[in-house]
Amino acid sequence: MKKIVILGPESTGKSTLCEQLATHFKTSWVPEYARTYLQDTGNKYQFDDLWEIAKGQLESVEIVNSGGQVAGGSTAPIPHSPFPLFIDTDLYVIKIWSEISFNRCDNRILTRIAQSACDLYLLCDTDLPWAADTLREYPELEMRQKIYAYYKDAMINQKVPWIKISGSYKERLSKAINAVNKIL
Repeated sequence: MKKIVILGPESTGKSTLCEQLATHFKTSWVPEYARTYLQDTGNKYQFDDLWEIAKGQLESVEIVNSGGQVAGGSTAPIPHSPFPLFIDTDLYVIKIWSEISFNRCDNRILTRIAQSACDLYLLCDTDLPWAADTLREYPELEMRQKIYAYYKDAMINQKVPWIKISGSYKERLSKAINAVNKIL
């Protein structure tokens, strides 16, 4: 099963795109574990929490990939399905979050990034309007664009194919579907 990771700054439509893609391709998606973790902690976190969040994200991917279901995600994938598993964020997100918040990243996260495997990254741009929620920290467009630049740099400096996803929700979905179809 191919793995497609959707990443980008806060409020760039990642979760919406994951769900739309899973619906379109009649397959599964893995939600961002950090949301569950932070809801449980009242949106309070320290440096060491990011490793716990990373482990939770990795575990969520494994659960769904092996036929299980996690809170907020979709139904289990069909074994040996030709369609991909869509993943709302991965350890690059946690790495960049850690570097912005703490000016450093846990070496275990860096090691797992080097070991991880996906088939395509969809990098969501900041051109959607900000949608506030209690877990988001950076409503200013300038900061979101700065964070986007960190993601773009990370994508340029790794080996997995990636594509920039921008425009309206409809345009984003169309671009993403086209990109996914090219690797299926």
